[in-house]
Amino acid sequence: MTENDSIVTEVTEAIQDTTALSQMKEGVKYLTTTPVSDWLPELVLTYVVPLGLKILAAIVVFLLGRWIIKLVKKWMANGLMSRHADATLHSFLSNLVSVVLYFILIISIVGILGINTSSLVALLASAGLAVGMSLGGTLQNFAGGVLLVMFRPFKVGDYISSQGFEGVVSEIQIFNTHILTVDNKEVILPNGALATGALTNYSKQGTRRVDWTFSIAYGDDYDKAKAVLRRLCDDDQRIQQSPEPFIELAKLNDSSVDITVRAWVNAADYWGVFFSMNEKVYKAFAHEGLNIPFPQLDVHVKQ
Repeated sequence: MTENDSIVTEVTEAIQDTTALSQMKEGVKYLTTTPVSDWLPELVLTYVVPLGLKILAAIVVFLLGRWIIKLVKKWMANGLMSRHADATLHSFLSNLVSVVLYFILIISIVGILGINTSSLVALLASAGLAVGMSLGGTLQNFAGGVLLVMFRPFKVGDYISSQGFEGVVSEIQIFNTHILTVDNKEVILPNGALATGALTNYSKQGTRRVDWTFSIAYGDDYDKAKAVLRRLCDDDQRIQQSPEPFIELAKLNDSSVDITVRAWVNAADYWGVFFSMNEKVYKAFAHEGLNIPFPQLDVHVKQ
């Protein structure tokens, strides 16, 4: 750009600024010198009424759009149920579709209000990039949710353990997974950590192994104790016989003889078998004259 072009540009901008200032002064003068009854109806018809109609139309579109979104989610839920889709996929897709449809609804309402949507979308894209850089963990949780749905390390209804919490998966959302603990507490775990961290799924396999350690006192009949444990395992129909229960002497402890028992059961029967066997062994050992010892220390005093 030459020096003359620069001078022309500066003069043009100065003229435009002067014109705008002059128009503003004329408008203020008109409002202060003209009776309100002369310019107020024109102002209402020119600006207030169109704006009010736009706001009313935006409210109607919002209410209608929200009703349509609920209808779409209900239709999608019925379609997934009719196809016997997994509850995990249902929960994730429901949240994802809801977010997308509400975003489209907001853009539509903004357009009805007269705001340039293309500029708004560009602004939202720029803001989204900035927010995405500052909220990297949130994006990681979203990506984790996608990975959980794709690779299915667990599903709704599974009993899992992760990040120091364990419970039944009740819902898998876009960013978080909800689990219910055994004492009915709801724990919300981020999907990013679930997708990349260590996780134990107790419901993945159909069977689980139950482990016990039962103790008898020194001097008690070990063979008799082993036979009692074998009988209790054989009498419980929930304990599988293939592979057969493992019963062996595990350790000669300081004040007890420890016997390890390992048995395979269906995953759903794990805790029932575990607690009932403890009760049965306690009663059976007492009936058979087998002593369950407690920690003790012998002290020998020499003169």
